[in-house]
Amino acid sequence: MDKNKIIISAALTGAATNRSHCPSIPYTPEELGEEARRAVDAGASIVHIHAREDNGVPSWRTEVFEEISKEVRKRCPEVVINYSTGAIGLSVEERTAHLPKTKPEMAAFNMGSMNYAIFSKRKKQFLWNAVFENSFETMSKIVTVMNDNNVCPEMECFDTGHIRNAEPLREMGLVPENACYSLVMGVLGGIPATAENLIHQSKQVPEGAFWQSIVISRMQWKLTAQSIILGGNIRVGLEDNFYLPNGEMATSNGALVEQATSLARTLGREPATIAETREWLNIKRVSYNK
Repeated sequence: MDKNKIIISAALTGAATNRSHCPSIPYTPEELGEEARRAVDAGASIVHIHAREDNGVPSWRTEVFEEISKEVRKRCPEVVINYSTGAIGLSVEERTAHLPKTKPEMAAFNMGSMNYAIFSKRKKQFLWNAVFENSFETMSKIVTVMNDNNVCPEMECFDTGHIRNAEPLREMGLVPENACYSLVMGVLGGIPATAENLIHQSKQVPEGAFWQSIVISRMQWKLTAQSIILGGNIRVGLEDNFYLPNGEMATSNGALVEQATSLARTLGREPATIAETREWLNIKRVSYNK
């Protein structure tokens, strides 16, 4: 693929935030379908999605994922759907049950155990604090489900050791050549979001492998620009950051993708089309009958 092209992913909604933090966070399958459409119209070719119940609570019900697929496909029939498998306190079976039923083109899994927390400097206390377990056994089981269902793995790496954790899985034949490295930065418990750390992380990725930056917080825009310059790919969206570069709160995922698209073009790279993204990542179009 042309090195001047860049793949833009949109993370439409996470699991840790709600509308008290940002009124534009989508909850329902229909809302996620509309947000996917806005993101694709603005230049995204991949949409990363966590499921929620209609009241905003994180959901792992397969029926909800099926409804999300239907609503996204109704509006964006060609977009690459990427579902999450990341959860705390759930079994591998619970975290992956939606994959055989919905068969997304991609799915994300986490590449190591870590302390995962949100700390308020103002209140001097943890607002949320948990241990995120992802042993080699857990990772192996999750990626095996992906392989069995022709789902391209997206490996979310929150620290340098997480990138290294892919090596034995590759040696075991569990991680395919088109698997993607996501360099997640800015989560407490993981590597801080700094320019120096992004350079370091990008150098740990195997030569020729796909990588993208996922930057949590308002540091997103500075490191997104750096990722573009370094030849990487980028993810933006309301899961990661609510704010536009000028400090205003975004009113949609489309507004964030529009800024990313503009930034990429300013720095000499053109957003890849969905067809180009599929070709680059060797992801075939899936037939949907629902």
